[in-house]
Amino acid sequence: MIDPYEFRRVLGHFPSGVTVVTTLRPGAEPCGLTVNAFSSVSLEPPLVMVCVEREAVSHDCIIEYGRFAVNMLTDEEGERLARHFAQPQVGDKFDGVAWSPSRAGVPILDRALAWVDCTVVKAVEGGDHTIFIAEVTDGDAHEGHPLVYYRGRYGRFDP
Repeated sequence: MIDPYEFRRVLGHFPSGVTVVTTLRPGAEPCGLTVNAFSSVSLEPPLVMVCVEREAVSHDCIIEYGRFAVNMLTDEEGERLARHFAQPQVGDKFDGVAWSPSRAGVPILDRALAWVDCTVVKAVEGGDHTIFIAEVTDGDAHEGHPLVYYRGRYGRFDP
């Protein structure tokens, strides 16, 4: 079996978009975390998947609430947001972060390049993560450039 550090180094050569997954705690308090393991799964029905570390506070929020939003970050303010939401849960991660509720009430970051609002349809254990498969119920996109992550660094993709 490959060493975990070598595995991470090898996979670092695959560029990925950067997202913040947001949801609500019981009592409607927002919670969220940075995720780069995000992908579309199906067009019919519209399904996506995110992989969330089981030890993350937001993991249990997703399990309990059953909904989440995936906020795709821009190259402009995205790195700051990605680093902010990647920190362990200390205080209110949404303090000083502009957001608005989706029609379903899930937090949507005001500065997101695009977002999808989702309802969990399946949760599958995968090692130290849970793979959440969810149906997309709403979404929107704006003009801009996405934030990408490659070999441990954030950068810009300019088509």
